[in-house]
Amino acid sequence: MGKVKITETVLRDSHQSLIATRMTTEEMLPILDQLDKIGYHSLEAWGGATFDACLRFLNEDPWQRLRTIREHVKNTKLQMLFRGQNILGYRHYSDDVVEYFVQKSIANGIDILRIFDALNDPRNLKTAIDATKKEGGHVQAAVSYTTDPKDAPVKFYTLDYYAKYAKQLEEMGADSICIKDMAGLLLPYDAYDLVKALKETVKIPIQLHTHYTAGVASMTAVKAIEAGVDIVDTAISPMAQGTSQMPTESLVASLAGTEYDTGLDLNELNVVTKHFTALREKYLADNLMDPKVMKVNVNALINQVPGGMLSNLVSQLKQAGKSDMLDAVLEEIPRVRADSGNPPLVTPSSQIVGTQAVFNVLFGERYKTVTKEFKALIKGEYGKTPMELDPAFVKKILGDEERITSRPADALKPELDDLRAKCAQYLEQDEDVLSYALFEQVAEKFFEYRKAQKYNIDATNADKDLGVHSV
Repeated sequence: MGKVKITETVLRDSHQSLIATRMTTEEMLPILDQLDKIGYHSLEAWGGATFDACLRFLNEDPWQRLRTIREHVKNTKLQMLFRGQNILGYRHYSDDVVEYFVQKSIANGIDILRIFDALNDPRNLKTAIDATKKEGGHVQAAVSYTTDPKDAPVKFYTLDYYAKYAKQLEEMGADSICIKDMAGLLLPYDAYDLVKALKETVKIPIQLHTHYTAGVASMTAVKAIEAGVDIVDTAISPMAQGTSQMPTESLVASLAGTEYDTGLDLNELNVVTKHFTALREKYLADNLMDPKVMKVNVNALINQVPGGMLSNLVSQLKQAGKSDMLDAVLEEIPRVRADSGNPPLVTPSSQIVGTQAVFNVLFGERYKTVTKEFKALIKGEYGKTPMELDPAFVKKILGDEERITSRPADALKPELDDLRAKCAQYLEQDEDVLSYALFEQVAEKFFEYRKAQKYNIDATNADKDLGVHSV
């Protein structure tokens, strides 16, 4: 294994960022054995939006996807992205559901859980961290990276802030720390200083996850490597750049023969490149890959919109026939973010802030209509916002309702048994209750589709009758 280790993201974040998570298991299958031969530190292959997309758009069982990947990837660690108390959904779940999801993820093949919270509230990570340790998994606790607004009178997101948070995560049981730069905001020299600060603060490995959105990711990676970062996330070149990660081959070639040599073979990587080159052409032809997400967008340093969020905004506005409103929405997002305590923009806060920004623009009056998720964010249902909120703004959104100051999950009763009872008619495997817990209506439609397929009911009619989404 080389001095710098590589995590390949093509099976998860790469296609989540570029094609709204529409890569199918069938498209992955022919290249899995080759990916296992490369010598990667890990393959990020599950979690994030893949679970939702499998059920909602691809008519796939996400658990079967994981098992299939594990069957072919026998030597390389499999990694997933896990949203703490949100798991892979968009609300907080009770502790028993979080614990069971961790248990089943590891039992089905996951080695490393990258666990993060959108608000960097450590209380939202505790249950997931403890459960992962109990099941013998590797806890990679992530620091959601963001920056202060350019005109902020006082800096909040400082090196000291990140170092203290990383130390807290180490003390909670983290086996490694990830700098999760989901919007590609981390500039090269800032990366050098940040990695140095973390290396001086914690004793566990540091991994860098960044996006190419603003065009600086490769430079940022090199400076982070010079500062001592242990592992870097990359994506194979046909599915790299734009809102995805930096190209794997480019970094491997750049470090070859140096003290940071990854030890990976470009000829072996080229086999992977050819497979995904063909898929890229298919995605372009099918209009799954929008050219807008492939451009360098330096404005990302201002509006701080992550790649996955941008590709989904583009997709949603296009479907609604409102593509011309994208610039106005991107201008509104920083204002909504400031109103809501300047949280890092990552799932689910990115969706919450982004959707509210869309509403503000569509209705022509800011906060004329407030989404229930935005109200929940202001109320404290997602945890403590990084910065304090303006009391007048809280009053405007909540009226006379009181804010929550305790750990949000403490108010949630155990729900696993009730969920099992509610979806008993659909259960074919233990994991089905977790699919139902995260995406109830979507899961029900998938279960009905699965049943129709199993008993050879006309798939065309099944899609129509059951309302199953197709690609």
